[in-house]
Amino acid sequence: VAMETVSLEHQIQSVQRHIAFLKKEQMELLHDLHLEILRLQKHCSELTHDLEIKELEARQQDVLDRELEEKCRAMEAQLQEKEKDNLELRKELRHKETLVAALRSSLRNKERRFLEELKRRSHRVTILDTELQKQTEAAAYLS
Repeated sequence: VAMETVSLEHQIQSVQRHIAFLKKEQMELLHDLHLEILRLQKHCSELTHDLEIKELEARQQDVLDRELEEKCRAMEAQLQEKEKDNLELRKELRHKETLVAALRSSLRNKERRFLEELKRRSHRVTILDTELQKQTEAAAYLS
């Protein structure tokens, strides 16, 4: 019985040493886990902060994009208006060019008729001048 008691005491001491070792290992493991949790919490906070900044930047970019789209639509509307104005001005220019061509043609016709009339009258004046000269000579001869 004494032998069994000693053996039992050795087993108890061995179990107690194992328990102490396991408690020490457990404490170290808990400490390491606690440090890992703190590190992960810090990392999570950093990621959350980065995400918030990116979301803010994305919202700001969305606002800028909407403003640019509005400006672009306004510029496109202005461009269409200017193109419409240019089209109207081109039509007006073509119309005026047609009028100028018609006026030039009319002016050339009037100039041609005037020159023809001038030639006729000049010829008539020459004929009358010749006739006058003959009559003057005849009057001079008769007197």
